[in-house]
Amino acid sequence: MARRPPRPHRDDVGIAVGGLLGGLFLWSVGLYSRTPDDPVSRVDQGWAVLVPLAVMACCELLRRTRPRTALLVGTLALVADLLTRGSLVTVVMFTDLVYAAVLYGSPGAARRIPWITGLVTVIATVWPVAAWHRPEGLLIGAYTGLVTFTPAATGWIVRNHRDTAVAERLRAEQTALLAEMDRAQAVTAERARMARELHDMVANHLSAIAIHSTAALSLDDPKTSKDALTVIRENSVEGLAEMRRLIGILRDGSGDREPAAAPTLDGLGALVAGARANGLDVTLTTEHGTVPAPVELAAYRIVQESLTNALKHAPEGRVTVTLAQRDGSLAIAVTSAYGGPSGPRAPGSGTGLVGMRERADLLGGSFEAGPEPSPDSGNGKNSRDGGDGRDGKIWAVRATLPLVQGETE
Repeated sequence: MARRPPRPHRDDVGIAVGGLLGGLFLWSVGLYSRTPDDPVSRVDQGWAVLVPLAVMACCELLRRTRPRTALLVGTLALVADLLTRGSLVTVVMFTDLVYAAVLYGSPGAARRIPWITGLVTVIATVWPVAAWHRPEGLLIGAYTGLVTFTPAATGWIVRNHRDTAVAERLRAEQTALLAEMDRAQAVTAERARMARELHDMVANHLSAIAIHSTAALSLDDPKTSKDALTVIRENSVEGLAEMRRLIGILRDGSGDREPAAAPTLDGLGALVAGARANGLDVTLTTEHGTVPAPVELAAYRIVQESLTNALKHAPEGRVTVTLAQRDGSLAIAVTSAYGGPSGPRAPGSGTGLVGMRERADLLGGSFEAGPEPSPDSGNGKNSRDGGDGRDGKIWAVRATLPLVQGETE
Protein backbone atom coordinates (compact mmCIF):
# COMPACT_ATOMS: atom_id res chain seq x y z
CA MET A 1 0.00 0.00 0.00
CA ALA A 2 1.45 3.33 -1.09
CA ARG A 3 2.13 5.84 1.61
CA ARG A 4 -0.10 8.89 1.45
CA PRO A 5 1.71 12.25 1.27
CA PRO A 6 1.47 14.35 4.43
CA ARG A 7 -1.33 16.88 4.52
CA PRO A 8 -0.40 20.57 4.63
CA HIS A 9 -0.40 22.19 8.03
CA ARG A 10 -3.38 24.36 8.83
CA ASP A 11 -1.19 27.43 9.29
CA ASP A 12 0.48 26.81 5.94
CA VAL A 13 -2.91 26.72 4.22
CA GLY A 14 -3.73 30.06 5.82
CA ILE A 15 -0.44 31.60 4.66
CA ALA A 16 -0.97 30.33 1.09
CA VAL A 17 -4.54 31.58 0.87
CA GLY A 18 -3.62 34.92 2.43
CA GLY A 19 -0.70 35.42 0.05
CA LEU A 20 -2.78 34.51 -2.99
CA LEU A 21 -5.59 36.89 -2.02
CA GLY A 22 -3.09 39.67 -1.28
CA GLY A 23 -1.42 39.23 -4.65
CA LEU A 24 -4.79 39.26 -6.44
CA PHE A 25 -5.70 42.47 -4.64
CA LEU A 26 -2.47 44.22 -5.72
CA TRP A 27 -2.98 43.00 -9.29
CA SER A 28 -6.57 44.21 -9.33
CA VAL A 29 -5.58 47.73 -8.29
CA GLY A 30 -2.58 47.74 -10.64
CA LEU A 31 0.24 47.79 -8.09
CA TYR A 32 3.39 46.11 -9.43
CA SER A 33 7.03 45.96 -8.40
CA ARG A 34 8.27 47.61 -11.61
CA THR A 35 7.01 50.57 -13.64
CA PRO A 36 5.66 50.33 -17.18
CA ASP A 37 8.85 52.03 -18.44
CA ASP A 38 10.91 48.98 -17.54
CA PRO A 39 12.00 47.07 -20.70
CA VAL A 40 10.61 43.79 -19.34
CA SER A 41 7.34 45.35 -18.27
CA ARG A 42 6.66 46.66 -21.79
CA VAL A 43 6.08 43.11 -23.07
CA ASP A 44 4.00 42.13 -20.01
CA GLN A 45 0.28 42.74 -20.32
CA GLY A 46 -0.22 42.48 -16.50
CA TRP A 47 -1.90 39.08 -16.24
CA ALA A 48 1.43 37.17 -16.44
CA VAL A 49 2.27 38.21 -12.88
CA LEU A 50 -0.47 35.88 -11.63
CA VAL A 51 1.37 32.71 -12.77
CA PRO A 52 4.40 33.07 -10.42
CA LEU A 53 2.00 34.24 -7.71
CA ALA A 54 -0.13 31.09 -7.98
CA VAL A 55 2.94 28.81 -8.05
CA MET A 56 4.42 30.55 -5.02
CA ALA A 57 1.13 30.18 -3.13
CA CYS A 58 1.14 26.44 -3.89
CA CYS A 59 4.71 26.22 -2.61
CA GLU A 60 3.55 27.74 0.67
CA LEU A 61 1.39 24.65 1.19
CA LEU A 62 4.61 22.57 1.27
CA ARG A 63 6.72 24.91 3.43
CA ARG A 64 6.53 22.62 6.46
CA THR A 65 6.09 19.13 4.97
CA ARG A 66 8.50 19.41 2.00
CA PRO A 67 10.55 22.57 2.59
CA ARG A 68 13.37 21.77 0.16
CA THR A 69 11.00 21.06 -2.76
CA ALA A 70 9.03 24.19 -1.95
CA LEU A 71 12.20 26.32 -1.99
CA LEU A 72 13.41 24.93 -5.32
CA VAL A 73 10.07 25.46 -7.05
CA GLY A 74 9.71 28.84 -5.35
CA THR A 75 13.10 29.93 -6.70
CA LEU A 76 11.96 29.14 -10.24
CA ALA A 77 8.74 31.07 -9.60
CA LEU A 78 10.78 34.07 -8.38
CA VAL A 79 12.88 34.03 -11.56
CA ALA A 80 9.67 33.91 -13.59
CA ASP A 81 8.35 36.85 -11.56
CA LEU A 82 11.43 38.86 -12.56
CA LEU A 83 10.37 38.47 -16.20
CA THR A 84 6.98 40.10 -15.46
CA ARG A 85 6.01 43.43 -13.98
CA GLY A 86 6.50 41.74 -10.58
CA SER A 87 4.38 41.31 -7.47
CA LEU A 88 5.55 42.30 -4.00
CA VAL A 89 3.52 39.44 -2.48
CA THR A 90 5.40 36.88 -4.58
CA VAL A 91 8.72 38.15 -3.22
CA VAL A 92 7.43 38.16 0.37
CA MET A 93 6.21 34.56 0.06
CA PHE A 94 9.63 33.57 -1.32
CA THR A 95 11.35 34.99 1.75
CA ASP A 96 9.02 32.87 3.87
CA LEU A 97 10.01 29.77 1.87
CA VAL A 98 13.70 30.47 2.56
CA TYR A 99 12.94 30.91 6.27
CA ALA A 100 10.87 27.68 6.38
CA ALA A 101 13.53 25.67 4.51
CA VAL A 102 16.10 26.53 7.19
CA LEU A 103 13.70 26.07 10.11
CA TYR A 104 11.93 22.87 9.05
CA GLY A 105 14.45 21.33 6.66
CA SER A 106 17.15 18.77 7.35
CA PRO A 107 20.17 19.79 9.46
CA GLY A 108 22.40 19.69 6.36
CA ALA A 109 20.09 21.98 4.41
CA ALA A 110 19.78 24.31 7.39
CA ARG A 111 23.57 24.71 7.43
CA ARG A 112 24.01 25.12 3.64
CA ILE A 113 21.21 27.57 2.83
CA PRO A 114 22.61 30.53 4.86
CA TRP A 115 26.02 30.05 3.22
CA ILE A 116 24.53 29.87 -0.28
CA THR A 117 22.31 32.91 0.23
CA GLY A 118 25.23 34.83 1.74
CA LEU A 119 27.37 34.01 -1.30
CA VAL A 120 24.58 35.08 -3.66
CA THR A 121 24.25 38.35 -1.77
CA VAL A 122 27.98 39.06 -2.05
CA ILE A 123 27.96 38.32 -5.77
CA ALA A 124 24.86 40.47 -6.32
CA THR A 125 26.63 43.32 -4.51
CA VAL A 126 30.09 43.12 -6.11
CA TRP A 127 29.18 42.27 -9.69
CA PRO A 128 26.86 45.27 -10.49
CA VAL A 129 29.32 47.73 -8.95
CA ALA A 130 32.22 46.22 -10.88
CA ALA A 131 30.24 46.09 -14.13
CA TRP A 132 28.50 49.50 -14.01
CA HIS A 133 31.01 51.44 -11.88
CA ARG A 134 28.09 53.13 -10.20
CA PRO A 135 27.25 53.08 -6.47
CA GLU A 136 23.59 52.42 -7.28
CA GLY A 137 24.64 48.83 -7.90
CA LEU A 138 24.84 48.38 -4.14
CA LEU A 139 21.05 48.56 -3.99
CA ILE A 140 20.84 45.32 -5.95
CA GLY A 141 23.02 43.59 -3.36
CA ALA A 142 20.97 45.04 -0.51
CA TYR A 143 17.74 43.91 -2.13
CA THR A 144 19.15 40.42 -2.76
CA GLY A 145 20.35 40.12 0.84
CA LEU A 146 16.99 41.29 2.15
CA VAL A 147 15.17 38.66 0.08
CA THR A 148 17.55 35.70 0.53
CA PHE A 149 20.15 35.98 3.32
CA THR A 150 18.04 37.78 5.93
CA PRO A 151 15.26 35.14 6.12
CA ALA A 152 17.86 32.35 6.01
CA ALA A 153 19.80 33.86 8.91
CA THR A 154 16.57 34.42 10.85
CA GLY A 155 15.54 30.80 10.32
CA TRP A 156 18.96 29.61 11.47
CA ILE A 157 18.73 31.66 14.69
CA VAL A 158 15.19 30.46 15.44
CA ARG A 159 16.19 26.85 14.74
CA ASN A 160 19.15 27.09 17.10
CA HIS A 161 16.93 28.49 19.84
CA ARG A 162 14.39 25.74 19.25
CA ASP A 163 17.02 22.98 19.33
CA THR A 164 18.53 24.47 22.46
CA ALA A 165 15.13 24.53 24.13
CA VAL A 166 14.52 20.89 23.22
CA ALA A 167 17.96 19.90 24.54
CA GLU A 168 17.41 21.79 27.78
CA ARG A 169 14.02 20.15 28.23
CA LEU A 170 15.53 16.70 27.70
CA ARG A 171 18.34 17.54 30.09
CA ALA A 172 15.83 18.69 32.69
CA GLU A 173 13.84 15.47 32.29
CA GLN A 174 17.02 13.40 32.65
CA THR A 175 18.01 15.40 35.73
CA ALA A 176 14.59 14.84 37.27
CA LEU A 177 14.82 11.12 36.47
CA LEU A 178 18.27 10.87 38.05
CA ALA A 179 17.04 12.78 41.10
CA GLU A 180 14.12 10.38 41.45
CA MET A 181 16.47 7.39 41.13
CA ASP A 182 18.77 8.88 43.77
CA ARG A 183 15.80 9.49 46.05
CA ALA A 184 14.58 5.92 45.59
CA GLN A 185 18.06 4.56 46.31
CA ALA A 186 18.35 6.75 49.39
CA VAL A 187 14.97 5.55 50.65
CA THR A 188 15.96 1.92 50.03
CA ALA A 189 19.29 2.39 51.82
CA GLU A 190 17.59 4.09 54.77
CA ARG A 191 15.01 1.33 55.00
CA ALA A 192 17.78 -1.28 55.00
CA ARG A 193 19.66 0.64 57.69
CA MET A 194 16.60 0.93 59.91
CA ALA A 195 15.86 -2.76 59.38
CA ARG A 196 19.36 -3.63 60.55
CA GLU A 197 19.03 -1.40 63.60
CA LEU A 198 15.66 -2.84 64.53
CA HIS A 199 16.88 -6.42 64.10
CA ASP A 200 20.07 -5.88 66.08
CA MET A 201 18.34 -4.06 68.95
CA VAL A 202 15.37 -6.38 69.43
CA ALA A 203 16.55 -9.82 68.29
CA ASN A 204 18.85 -10.32 71.28
CA HIS A 205 16.09 -9.65 73.81
CA LEU A 206 13.46 -11.69 71.98
CA SER A 207 15.84 -14.65 71.64
CA ALA A 208 16.50 -14.60 75.38
CA ILE A 209 12.76 -14.41 76.05
CA ALA A 210 12.08 -17.39 73.78
CA ILE A 211 14.82 -19.54 75.35
CA HIS A 212 13.92 -18.78 78.97
CA SER A 213 10.19 -19.17 78.35
CA THR A 214 10.93 -22.61 76.87
CA ALA A 215 12.92 -23.51 79.99
CA ALA A 216 10.15 -22.26 82.27
CA LEU A 217 7.56 -24.36 80.45
CA SER A 218 9.67 -27.52 80.25
CA LEU A 219 10.96 -27.63 83.86
CA ASP A 220 8.63 -28.18 86.80
CA ASP A 221 10.78 -26.24 89.22
CA PRO A 222 9.36 -23.10 90.88
CA LYS A 223 12.82 -21.55 91.44
CA THR A 224 13.92 -22.16 87.85
CA SER A 225 10.62 -20.81 86.53
CA LYS A 226 10.93 -17.71 88.72
CA ASP A 227 14.49 -17.06 87.53
CA ALA A 228 13.40 -17.54 83.94
CA LEU A 229 10.47 -15.18 84.35
CA THR A 230 12.80 -12.59 85.88
CA VAL A 231 15.08 -12.77 82.87
CA ILE A 232 12.06 -12.63 80.54
CA ARG A 233 10.76 -9.50 82.25
CA GLU A 234 14.15 -7.76 82.10
CA ASN A 235 14.60 -8.53 78.42
CA SER A 236 11.01 -7.50 77.65
CA VAL A 237 11.46 -4.13 79.34
CA GLU A 238 14.80 -3.47 77.66
CA GLY A 239 13.51 -4.57 74.25
CA LEU A 240 10.44 -2.33 74.54
CA ALA A 241 12.59 0.62 75.61
CA GLU A 242 14.92 0.21 72.62
CA MET A 243 12.00 -0.20 70.23
CA ARG A 244 10.37 2.90 71.70
CA ARG A 245 13.54 4.91 71.08
CA LEU A 246 13.70 3.70 67.48
CA ILE A 247 10.05 4.56 66.85
CA GLY A 248 10.68 7.99 68.37
CA ILE A 249 13.40 8.60 65.80
CA LEU A 250 11.13 7.55 62.94
CA ARG A 251 8.25 9.78 63.98
CA ASP A 252 7.85 13.32 62.71
CA GLY A 253 7.23 14.65 66.17
CA SER A 254 7.62 18.14 67.58
CA GLY A 255 11.20 17.49 68.64
CA ASP A 256 10.51 17.04 72.35
CA ARG A 257 12.08 13.58 72.29
CA GLU A 258 15.86 13.52 72.57
CA PRO A 259 17.57 11.13 70.15
CA ALA A 260 19.17 8.08 71.72
CA ALA A 261 22.94 8.00 71.79
CA ALA A 262 24.54 5.52 69.43
CA PRO A 263 26.11 2.49 71.12
CA THR A 264 29.89 2.61 71.58
CA LEU A 265 32.58 0.09 72.40
CA ASP A 266 32.41 1.20 76.05
CA GLY A 267 29.02 -0.51 76.18
CA LEU A 268 30.41 -3.92 75.30
CA GLY A 269 30.86 -4.72 78.99
CA ALA A 270 27.16 -4.23 79.67
CA LEU A 271 26.33 -6.20 76.52
CA VAL A 272 28.48 -9.13 77.64
CA ALA A 273 27.00 -8.95 81.13
CA GLY A 274 23.53 -9.25 79.66
CA ALA A 275 24.64 -12.25 77.60
CA ARG A 276 26.00 -13.90 80.73
CA ALA A 277 22.70 -13.29 82.48
CA ASN A 278 21.01 -15.10 79.60
CA GLY A 279 23.19 -18.16 80.17
CA LEU A 280 26.22 -17.66 77.93
CA ASP A 281 29.77 -18.18 79.17
CA VAL A 282 31.33 -15.10 77.52
CA THR A 283 34.93 -13.90 77.69
CA LEU A 284 35.65 -10.35 76.46
CA THR A 285 39.09 -9.09 75.41
CA THR A 286 39.53 -5.61 73.94
CA GLU A 287 42.67 -3.78 72.84
CA HIS A 288 41.92 -0.59 70.95
CA GLY A 289 42.35 3.13 71.11
CA THR A 290 40.18 5.90 69.71
CA VAL A 291 37.77 4.52 67.12
CA PRO A 292 35.55 6.57 64.73
CA ALA A 293 31.86 6.62 65.61
CA PRO A 294 30.67 4.66 62.51
CA VAL A 295 33.21 1.92 63.25
CA GLU A 296 32.17 1.83 66.92
CA LEU A 297 28.52 1.38 66.00
CA ALA A 298 29.25 -1.32 63.43
CA ALA A 299 31.56 -3.21 65.80
CA TYR A 300 29.03 -3.03 68.63
CA ARG A 301 26.22 -4.34 66.41
CA ILE A 302 28.39 -7.15 65.00
CA VAL A 303 29.27 -8.33 68.52
CA GLN A 304 25.65 -7.97 69.62
CA GLU A 305 24.33 -10.03 66.70
CA SER A 306 27.07 -12.64 67.17
CA LEU A 307 26.10 -13.10 70.82
CA THR A 308 22.45 -13.35 69.77
CA ASN A 309 23.28 -16.07 67.27
CA ALA A 310 25.34 -17.91 69.90
CA LEU A 311 22.40 -17.73 72.29
CA LYS A 312 20.02 -19.12 69.68
CA HIS A 313 22.17 -21.68 67.88
CA ALA A 314 25.34 -22.59 69.80
CA PRO A 315 25.47 -25.56 72.18
CA GLU A 316 26.84 -25.17 75.69
CA GLY A 317 30.41 -23.93 75.68
CA ARG A 318 32.61 -20.91 75.96
CA VAL A 319 32.02 -17.80 73.80
CA THR A 320 35.01 -15.52 73.24
CA VAL A 321 34.80 -11.92 72.04
CA THR A 322 38.06 -10.30 70.92
CA LEU A 323 38.63 -6.79 69.57
CA ALA A 324 42.13 -5.75 68.52
CA GLN A 325 43.34 -2.62 66.75
CA ARG A 326 46.22 -3.14 64.32
CA ASP A 327 47.45 -1.77 60.99
CA GLY A 328 44.84 0.99 60.86
CA SER A 329 41.89 -1.36 61.30
CA LEU A 330 39.78 -2.92 64.02
CA ALA A 331 39.66 -6.73 63.99
CA ILE A 332 36.63 -8.40 65.57
CA ALA A 333 36.43 -12.11 66.35
CA VAL A 334 33.57 -13.91 68.10
CA THR A 335 33.86 -17.67 68.51
CA SER A 336 31.42 -20.15 70.02
CA ALA A 337 30.86 -23.89 70.19
CA TYR A 338 29.68 -25.56 67.02
CA GLY A 339 27.58 -28.68 66.53
CA GLY A 340 25.28 -30.27 69.06
CA PRO A 341 21.51 -30.38 68.57
CA SER A 342 20.21 -30.29 65.02
CA GLY A 343 17.84 -27.38 65.55
CA PRO A 344 18.26 -23.92 67.10
CA ARG A 345 17.03 -23.18 70.59
CA ALA A 346 15.12 -20.13 69.28
CA PRO A 347 13.73 -19.34 65.81
CA GLY A 348 15.64 -16.94 63.61
CA SER A 349 14.93 -14.89 60.48
CA GLY A 350 18.23 -15.68 58.79
CA THR A 351 19.09 -12.01 58.29
CA GLY A 352 21.67 -11.68 61.07
CA LEU A 353 24.68 -12.65 58.96
CA VAL A 354 23.38 -10.53 56.08
CA GLY A 355 23.13 -7.47 58.32
CA MET A 356 26.64 -7.95 59.73
CA ARG A 357 28.10 -8.34 56.25
CA GLU A 358 26.31 -5.17 55.09
CA ARG A 359 27.72 -3.19 58.01
CA ALA A 360 31.25 -4.30 57.17
CA ASP A 361 30.80 -3.60 53.45
CA LEU A 362 29.50 -0.09 54.09
CA LEU A 363 32.77 0.76 55.86
CA GLY A 364 34.93 -0.91 53.22
CA GLY A 365 35.84 -3.78 55.53
CA SER A 366 35.64 -7.56 55.32
CA PHE A 367 33.42 -10.13 56.99
CA GLU A 368 33.55 -13.91 57.32
CA ALA A 369 31.43 -16.36 59.29
CA GLY A 370 31.53 -20.13 59.38
CA PRO A 371 32.88 -23.23 61.12
CA GLU A 372 36.59 -23.49 61.84
CA PRO A 373 38.86 -26.11 63.45
CA SER A 374 38.96 -25.62 67.21
CA PRO A 375 42.35 -24.44 68.55
CA ASP A 376 41.89 -26.80 71.52
CA SER A 377 41.10 -29.88 69.44
CA GLY A 378 44.74 -30.91 69.38
CA ASN A 379 44.85 -30.95 73.20
CA GLY A 380 42.01 -33.41 73.45
CA LYS A 381 39.59 -30.86 74.89
CA ASN A 382 35.98 -30.51 73.88
CA SER A 383 33.00 -28.46 74.87
CA ARG A 384 32.21 -30.64 77.84
CA ASP A 385 35.51 -30.00 79.64
CA GLY A 386 35.77 -26.28 78.86
CA GLY A 387 36.89 -26.31 75.22
CA ASP A 388 35.44 -24.14 72.51
CA GLY A 389 34.24 -26.73 70.07
CA ARG A 390 32.52 -30.04 69.69
CA ASP A 391 33.87 -32.58 67.24
CA GLY A 392 36.94 -30.36 66.83
CA LYS A 393 35.12 -27.33 65.36
CA ILE A 394 33.97 -23.89 66.45
CA TRP A 395 31.77 -21.25 64.87
CA ALA A 396 33.72 -18.06 64.20
CA VAL A 397 32.58 -14.61 63.15
CA ARG A 398 35.46 -12.44 61.97
CA ALA A 399 35.27 -8.86 60.71
CA THR A 400 37.89 -6.24 59.86
CA LEU A 401 36.81 -2.59 59.83
CA PRO A 402 39.19 0.13 58.54
CA LEU A 403 39.66 3.07 60.89
CA VAL A 404 40.68 5.57 58.19
CA GLN A 405 37.71 7.12 56.39
CA GLY A 406 39.60 7.37 53.10
CA GLU A 407 39.82 3.58 52.89
CA THR A 408 36.10 3.17 52.63
CA GLU A 409 34.59 2.73 49.19
